[in-house]
Amino acid sequence: MSRSYDGWRRLSDVSGRPPGAVPFIHRLTASPAFQDLFREGMGLVEEAAAYLDGPGRAESRALSRTAGLAYATESMRLTTRLMQVASWLLLQRAVNEGELTPSQALTERHRVKLARQDLACAPEIFEQLPETLRRLSQRSLRIQERVIYLDQSLLCARAPEVVSHGSVVAAQFERLRAAFSR
Repeated sequence: MSRSYDGWRRLSDVSGRPPGAVPFIHRLTASPAFQDLFREGMGLVEEAAAYLDGPGRAESRALSRTAGLAYATESMRLTTRLMQVASWLLLQRAVNEGELTPSQALTERHRVKLARQDLACAPEIFEQLPETLRRLSQRSLRIQERVIYLDQSLLCARAPEVVSHGSVVAAQFERLRAAFSR
């Protein structure tokens, strides 16, 4: 039994995706894996807040002037980073629960400023900070990277793609431009 093959016309539609293909990223954000990420992110927010409001205050008082300044800077960056992550997670949960449409979330996305951050101080000064703050900062950087990756994947999947003359290469360039044009 032989099958007829229609060539490249059948392999992709205007978006560059195979016909009928559903971007995996949409399913991922509604999956148990996303729920785990949500719980991890929100748990980290709570853990950091409890530390910074409690034991962290006492630990910061015992630091040298340089380490104390680094502590203040890193704790502010940690808080900012976690609030960005929490905002993004809550926005995605609203989409998953039907409170927002994906297009509304894309419109609201401009309010969530996800920006890659490194540690606020040099490694030798970072090592002088309390271990709990160091662990919280490192965990927040890892979860931030995961959220940025998901955000860029969602943006690429939801953004209208301009394909000039049906070129698959042009579609890929448009996806790259959309991912890195922030």
